Amino acid sequence: MSNNNKELEVQKQETQLEETERTRETSCFVPKADIYETEETIVVSLDIPGIQQDNINVNLENNILTVNAYANLEAPEGYSLALSEYGIGDYERSFRISTQIDQDNIEAQYKNGVLNLKMPKAEDAKKRQIPIKVS
Repeated sequence: MSNNNKELEVQKQETQLEETERTRETSCFVPKADIYETEETIVVSLDIPGIQQDNINVNLENNILTVNAYANLEAPEGYSLALSEYGIGDYERSFRISTQIDQDNIEAQYKNGVLNLKMPKAEDAKKRQIPIKVS
């Protein structure tokens, strides 16, 4: 993406959300993201491992695309946690979407712990060839 014409403004945060009040007693992480761009679309890939598809919400309101994913914190039946080497918790991340994105046709797909958001560019934002007239 060019620095002068950003279709997607990324909210930069590293590990945990600490400035917001939570109603759940669990950590909340900002998932890492990769952003890919073609002439037609922008794809955002978010790592949200261990989350079931039914616990993922993707919302778009006032040009803010927000992903919330809620972890199921139950231990397997008959087991108790003896050692924990990685954090388990919810995920939350927001992106400001410009009018250069066709907001009515955003698609989300979840597979193997990765959420892919496919955002087609609006017709006005797509690169097009301008014909040259001879005079």
